[in-house]
Amino acid sequence: MASPSKQKGNAFEREIVNQAKEFGLKAVRAWGSNGQSLGLHEEVDCTVEEYTVQAKRRKKIASFLKCEHTDIVAFREDRGDTYALMNINIFLTLLKKLKG
Repeated sequence: MASPSKQKGNAFEREIVNQAKEFGLKAVRAWGSNGQSLGLHEEVDCTVEEYTVQAKRRKKIASFLKCEHTDIVAFREDRGDTYALMNINIFLTLLKKLKG
């Protein structure tokens, strides 16, 4: 039997896939949380449409990544890439609109 941490991670991956499907999007969870089972990099836990997802669930995330009054948080490390963080519902809504 998998450890409680692994079970929690697997459940979160299934949650993401199921939520995407509720939006009418194509979503697949990689067998064993290993993207190689989908022909992708091992870091890939699931796909939503053509996008790869690495799912991370934590007891608590850094407070600077959560903003109650904005839709997107943009962040980067010095001399690094910029990332956009948003609520999964906003992300799935945008994908659904793009899919048209």
